[in-house]
Amino acid sequence: MRSLKTDRVVVKIGTNTLSRENGGLNYGLIEDIAGQICELKKGGRQFIVVTSGAIGLGCNELSLSQRPSEIVMRQVCAAIGQSKVMEAYHRAFEHYGGIVAQILLTYDDFRDETKYKNLRNGINELLRLNVTPIINENDVVATDEIGDTFGDNDKLSAMVAVAMNADLLIILTDVDGLYNANPRNEGDVRLIRTVREITPEIEKMADMTASKLAVGGMKTKINAAKICMEAGCNLVIANGKETNVIRRIVEGDEIGTLFSVDET
Repeated sequence: MRSLKTDRVVVKIGTNTLSRENGGLNYGLIEDIAGQICELKKGGRQFIVVTSGAIGLGCNELSLSQRPSEIVMRQVCAAIGQSKVMEAYHRAFEHYGGIVAQILLTYDDFRDETKYKNLRNGINELLRLNVTPIINENDVVATDEIGDTFGDNDKLSAMVAVAMNADLLIILTDVDGLYNANPRNEGDVRLIRTVREITPEIEKMADMTASKLAVGGMKTKINAAKICMEAGCNLVIANGKETNVIRRIVEGDEIGTLFSVDET
């Protein structure tokens, strides 16, 4: 069993975890995640959710086979998908008596001192009121051409975890954690349970995703782990479709890969 401090937890849910094989939203999984979080909050824990899926869902609504390369089409897909993503979270949490709040962020919200202070104050007040913030990048206005972007929601979730002094960031993805080789390409692979230092060897184990709708992969998750570990925040990468995955991680089950800041 792991012994992790979990008073304040950020949960990042990736596009591949949220999406069905046909590209639609996995409403059952969102319902399950909402149930786990609402139950755990009864014990006094606080949760922040960083969600992907808006662009992917917008692609599905427009019957696009893959994530568009054109900036304006990505903005269009985000605008269409974001409202449907939030509708799903709203209904799921409402089913368990919970309240959610949508927060769309740009990189400038972390770089500008006033915006950063307001961001932290606003989220802290939502948490005090027992509201679960649902965060995503504001893809409708955040583009490389306009200004700096997060590039992926793994980095966004790490920056949120650090800004909000979270104890733990859980990144839910479509693999069980970090392997010593790509499990989709290699037969004999080993899941790494704990990482205490991100070495060049660990970085070599990361491989970019081949998803047509998602951005990032294990490489971006390793980068997120760097951000968290430097700030003293633990991070766990786990399969989002594992049964009761959030509850089990919070309660100490050794599932997924833990990037640990503890000395022992």
